[in-house]
Order: sequence, then C-alpha cells, then structure tokens
Amino acid sequence: MKFIPVLSFPIARKLGHSVGEFVKSADLQAETMAWIARNTPVDAVLGPMDLSVEAEAFGANVRFSDNEVPVVTGQLVADEDAVAELAVPPPDAGRCSMTVSAVAKVKAMDVGKPVFGGMIGPFSLAGRLADVNEMMFLIMDEPETVHALLEKTTEFLISYAKAFKAAGADGVFMAEPLAGVISPAALEEFSAPYVRRIIEAVQDESFPLVYHNCGGSVVKAADAIFAQGSAGCHFGNAIDLADMLAKAPEKTLVMGNVNPVSVLAQGDSDTIREAVSALVAKCGSYPNFILSSGCDIPASTPWENLEALFEAAR
Repeated sequence: MKFIPVLSFPIARKLGHSVGEFVKSADLQAETMAWIARNTPVDAVLGPMDLSVEAEAFGANVRFSDNEVPVVTGQLVADEDAVAELAVPPPDAGRCSMTVSAVAKVKAMDVGKPVFGGMIGPFSLAGRLADVNEMMFLIMDEPETVHALLEKTTEFLISYAKAFKAAGADGVFMAEPLAGVISPAALEEFSAPYVRRIIEAVQDESFPLVYHNCGGSVVKAADAIFAQGSAGCHFGNAIDLADMLAKAPEKTLVMGNVNPVSVLAQGDSDTIREAVSALVAKCGSYPNFILSSGCDIPASTPWENLEALFEAAR
C-alpha cells in the first residue's frame, strides 16, 4: 500500500523554519522536501500546498504569518471590465519561480522518490482573485464574467504546470477546494471543463496530475470529477473515501483521507492508529487506494503525532 501525505509545513517547522520563511524560500522548501523523502516512509513528496502563490502572481494582496499559511486578502477583480483588463502573468511571476526552483533543486539532489509540484486549480484561483464569497454570487448572476476569468486562470495554470514539468517534476498536485463547496451542476460548468483542459495540456504517461478536492459534495459530483481524466484524485475527510473508490475507474488512483486537524494535529498516538486502521480496513482492498491525509497537515502538528502516523502507515 502506498502512502503519500501532505506534510511539508509541519516538517518545515521541525527543521526550525517558520511558515513565513518557508513559503518565501526555494532553498528551505527544497531542504524540507528532501528531508521528507529521506526520513519518512512516504512514496512520493508533494510540494507545499500554498494556495496564495498563483493569486499573488496575478497581483493579489497576500498576508503572511509566521505560523499560518499565507492568505489572499481583498478583491483583485470585481466586474466584467476588470476581468477583461486582467493580464495573464508569465509562469515565473512572483513566487511561482521560487516554487518551481524548489522542485528543480530537490530533483538535483536525487532523493530517490517522485517529487510533485503543487498548484491551485482554475476555479479556486478565480475565487481568490474575485473574492471567494463574491464568486458564489457571480456564478449565479454573471456566469459569463466567471467564464472569462476562468479562461485566464486556466491559461496561466497550464503554463505554470508546464514550468514544473520542464524543471523535472514527476507530476503536479492540483488543489481545487473551492469546487467542493458548489453544487455538482456548478462544478460541472465552472470547474470540470477547465480542469480537464489543464490535464489534457500537461498530463502524460510520465507526468501525472493529481486532483485534490476536499469538499463534501464530491460523491454526488463523482462522475464529473473522474471524467476530468486525472491520473489520481485526492479527497478530504468530509466524505467516506470508500464511496469514491466504489465509483472510481480502476486505473485512477484515489488518495486520502485521515482528518488532518482533529486526528493528526489534535489527536494522540492511539487516535491516529485507530483512524488509519479504520480507513485501511474500509479502503485497503481497493488496489488503487493510496493512504494520505485528508488535506495539508497543519504546521502546529506535534512531531510525536507524525511519528505515530508514519508507524501506522508502515
């Protein structure tokens, strides 16, 4: 059984780096990913799940903290005219060049395990540019504006994914969490076609794309999600993962979904062992199941809890 958790932030903290330092340094990210590859039982290393990088490249304001992941603040585009005027940045804009460089540095270290770049999905990026709450109104009142914005986020994300590929990444992990809070019909209109376009542009036999959606509505949207064509899908703890495994194509990897907060960050060794055992008992008979956290593990997670997770995975 494979094991691929999302744990760069707590490992960076173990190595003595604050979140604020970590998200701004290719060297620290490379050091952390290499440490994960060499010192934990993971089968692949995922880049940090920092979903502010791409919005910042477009010009959005980002608030940084020593202890929490960066947060996009304010609203960059508010209407159709602003979307029309929005320039699509190059794939090396802002901190994007740093995240790609971090992956290249890890690959140069020859850590012996696949290394995945991390990126946001097209609808989730659009939500950060237009404001997440406002996006919920726009998809109902101004769908043409949303589609115009999605054209631009998709164009950028294709070039960004190709930059990871050119840097030697073994694949990309794409987080589309905002698509998990809209209806299955809205997901099929405003997320799935654009995700599919990215997958078709970058995925091949040697470069898989793993799609992440931690929403509770994914089971109802399973057909649309799997039809996107990603090599793998990563789901959060809001669902029973066995429900998605039962619907997944045999060749599509399905990853998840130990609760990263209540179990991994706030639980204890017994809680973690019990949660992993229960998940494996329910999902382990599926050959395409990969054990993982339900989302990124908080930086504050105690080291002894991570050790318990690693031991349970072994």
